[in-house]
Amino acid sequence: MSIIKLNNNGVKNATAFGSISSLGSMVFIKKLTASSSSTLSFVDGASSVVLDNTYKEYVFTFKDIHPSADANLMINFSIDGGSNYNVTKTSTFFNAWHDEANTSTSLEYNTDADLAQSTSNQNLTYYNISNDNDSSTSGTLKLFNPSSTTFVKHFISDTHIMTPANFAIRQFCAGYCNTTSAVDAVQFSMSSGNIDAGDICLYGIA
Repeated sequence: MSIIKLNNNGVKNATAFGSISSLGSMVFIKKLTASSSSTLSFVDGASSVVLDNTYKEYVFTFKDIHPSADANLMINFSIDGGSNYNVTKTSTFFNAWHDEANTSTSLEYNTDADLAQSTSNQNLTYYNISNDNDSSTSGTLKLFNPSSTTFVKHFISDTHIMTPANFAIRQFCAGYCNTTSAVDAVQFSMSSGNIDAGDICLYGIA
């Protein structure tokens, strides 16, 4: 009797357990750890980084990113192996917040955080991340099919921060790199100062 496995890539038949390949799993590629770093860059082919047609989806996870000053975490993309991080982007941004004192809540669209055909860095956080010793941001960024030379490159981020005013804010950004050239490098930075501590990991989705 056949065993049938359903997954996002369709249906596969097998005659025995273990004969179906693992699909949809996260494959660890690279971890970068900040230490007063002005930028953290993932460049395809450099330092064991894979960011090509090996995977159709890539996921970046950032854990306890601590800024040297109250600042926002930002991202930009490259199509020339990291020589320039200035890919044209269009995006949208919103967030939800709640303060420690339980006196203020909100859900808002941040018009000044989204981009319209801009080569500027894209904010992944809108309100500043506090640089208090116990403050940081954590979250994820998904980048879809960056090696495509047919379609634009979609990205979606989901971050959470603690602000200098002790607000918990979950922030959502989504957009696309408006280029049909392959995106082969991604760079993270702060809007002011540097990335004092924390790590960013890159995974491919098999």
